[in-house]
Amino acid sequence: MSRRVTIADIAAAAGVSKGAVSYALNGRPGVSEATRGKILAIAAEMGFVPNRAARSLSVSSAQTVGIALRRSPRTIGIEPYFMELISGIEATLSAGSYGLTLQIVGTVEEELEVYRRWWAERRVDGVLLCDVGTSDRRLDFIADLGLPAIAVGGPIEGARFPAVWHDDAEPCRDILEYLYALGHRRVARVAGLPHLLHTAIRDQAYTDTAAGLDFESMTTVHSDYTGEQGAQVTRRLLSSSKRPTAIVFDNDVMAVAGLGVAHELGLEIPEQLSIVAWDDSPLCRLTHPALTSLTRDITAYGSTCAEVLLRLIGAEPPSVEAGAFTVQCRPAQLSPRGSTGPAPA
Repeated sequence: MSRRVTIADIAAAAGVSKGAVSYALNGRPGVSEATRGKILAIAAEMGFVPNRAARSLSVSSAQTVGIALRRSPRTIGIEPYFMELISGIEATLSAGSYGLTLQIVGTVEEELEVYRRWWAERRVDGVLLCDVGTSDRRLDFIADLGLPAIAVGGPIEGARFPAVWHDDAEPCRDILEYLYALGHRRVARVAGLPHLLHTAIRDQAYTDTAAGLDFESMTTVHSDYTGEQGAQVTRRLLSSSKRPTAIVFDNDVMAVAGLGVAHELGLEIPEQLSIVAWDDSPLCRLTHPALTSLTRDITAYGSTCAEVLLRLIGAEPPSVEAGAFTVQCRPAQLSPRGSTGPAPA
């Protein structure tokens, strides 16, 4: 559906006046119980949601942008990536007199319902779609609603709305070539959720790069980005008979947890094990030794996402080609620090 259902739509479908529909929907006298039941059934079937707070139909802008995150509140609270991303988004929105509505959801069905309700109730003018998946039904759902949206991540083949993204493949090549030059031949990677698009892009980039280098082993284990799973996977990797001499972590929370496990097992960093992290938050510089990391400005990334969405919301005509607003940001740059060194002899 490309527009919101109105009282007029329900009246036409039910064969009654708009006044009768208003009476029925608001529980007021003036219509028979049979007519009221018929109107309510049609309204439910058409997906009608009353405009909240009795806002006038003439209001064209909510001055608000929405984000629905399918993550646990606890994970978001300790994940520097989301804190920095939201900080950049909020700074740009505030400068444009826009607000930010953030909602945590548990399932994709809940998330889709949030988008439908936000758009039907005029609660948001657009949304930022995070955690883009390799097969993501949210993309068509949002496009079909006609809800202005920006995907935070990409590239997305055949996308019907724009994306703001970093190249995740080039940094993966940089990491493996760097570790190979240091003499590492047994490398492991503690990756993120496998259904996410950026994880799949990294998976393929590591596989392709490793195929051109003489590694003894290049192992990838997927996890959920939490410190708990990062520690569990690291402990398992370092307890194997041929443990890796270097481990790459797909976020800094898991990298810090992995460093703790290495210390717990008595390994010297980087003499016996090198560690590399993605997303160079302050966590990476507060550890001992400081973590080698892939550095990108996540706050600026969030700001760019918000800027592009505001441009899309104000675009004339509203229906624009996705490519006209899609932005590719500079890829992450490798920042070597004390956690990496030559492979042990």
